Amino acid sequence: MGGRDLRLPGLRSLEIFNDIPCELTRRAQGSIIDGMSLRVFVRTAVILVVCSVLLHTSSIPPGDQTDQVRAYTRDIEFDYLSWTLDALRVKLDEFSLGTADYLPEAERRQIVLDYLDLVVEIQQGESELNAIYADPLVSDPVQASQALRTRLDSLYQRRNQVGPLAESTLQSQLAQVIAPMGLSLAGQALPPILYHSTPLPLALIVSPRDQILQEENISLVPDLTIDQQVELEERVDANLNVSSLVVGIGGVGVYPTMVMQTSDLVWLSEVVAHEWIHNFLTLRPLGINYMTSPELRTMNETAASIAGQEIGGALIQRFYPERLPPPPEEEAPSATIPSQPEPPAFDFRAEMRLTRVTTDQLLAEGQIEEAEAYMEQRRVFFWEQGYRIRKLNQAYFAFYGAYADQPGGAAGEDPVGAAVRLLRARSASLADFIQRISWMSSYEQLQVALAED
Repeated sequence: MGGRDLRLPGLRSLEIFNDIPCELTRRAQGSIIDGMSLRVFVRTAVILVVCSVLLHTSSIPPGDQTDQVRAYTRDIEFDYLSWTLDALRVKLDEFSLGTADYLPEAERRQIVLDYLDLVVEIQQGESELNAIYADPLVSDPVQASQALRTRLDSLYQRRNQVGPLAESTLQSQLAQVIAPMGLSLAGQALPPILYHSTPLPLALIVSPRDQILQEENISLVPDLTIDQQVELEERVDANLNVSSLVVGIGGVGVYPTMVMQTSDLVWLSEVVAHEWIHNFLTLRPLGINYMTSPELRTMNETAASIAGQEIGGALIQRFYPERLPPPPEEEAPSATIPSQPEPPAFDFRAEMRLTRVTTDQLLAEGQIEEAEAYMEQRRVFFWEQGYRIRKLNQAYFAFYGAYADQPGGAAGEDPVGAAVRLLRARSASLADFIQRISWMSSYEQLQVALAED
């Protein structure tokens, strides 16, 4: 799981959803799930739900520190069991109808695009609502926003109606992409691809001050205000002498997977694929041992990030090629020699890598306060470059450093991410890479595999 920036495409209408024939729905209600009976689906879902919830709730080893941290979070922790049961109900309703399976591909594609446009309209409305309540010139924001809130309520109802159909379509399209890659069984993705877009929980990350290490990751309710987040961090830090940070996430690998609502189709495709890979790994050693060591967590997240980008990119290429990101522009050679060379562009990943490496060195020397003062100086530097990082501390690096699908960045000189990337480069296919790494239960096994290649 992880957070990324979102972009908002243009608006379109949603009239296609009014054109689904009633006879089509009645026929779909009696259908068998494509490639898998409802009984098999329910059995698979129950197994994955039990495993994912147990793994999630047991992912933080019991201990005094966990109990001490939870003394501050117990009343605001996210309820995964209730969310999972509700999401499963939505998915069972999808399968019982099966409407999307009977539509032509062009209409299925349009369902997704129109849903994304609906999300844009909702996000714009919510932004307007926040602006009304933040405007000091508005004396009665409730009255001033009445019409807007009525419109938003209507949009929310529409989203509840069409969202499951769009999700079902993307799930089916992703399964069609995965099958020829060799990651399916008899053409069926296992576990079946299921995701649900929803407001995501926040995560409280806790690291010791004297080293960068994720010791706690506690999920919190999604509606904590920024003031409440800062207050929680300050209380935990002051009373437990640790480094903490509340972070936003882009997805959670429970079952069905939890994915943040977005209008960015490229991002959405990558994250749905990323979280499905986590489901794939859940019943294999790499997934079971997710929290056994920092190395295994980095192996897991980096493998899922690599696979998510490849699978998501393949989905966009096949079904939505017009949404592919444009290739980088090549600068035309200048006919004149500039009198003064242009300063190099700011490289966020390189600068963040330098920050992590220097921080690691200071902490290794026992200079904790100096390391924390240095990180704050660097945070201000990043802010001046346009990167709005609220807090840069040990917990920040402990969380973001595990996503090492690209060189540099918050991982610093951690060799684990580089080893995972090398294994992918040496693998004949994505399926070969995922199958090999999924059965590893230690970083040493990854090192041995690379030595033997």
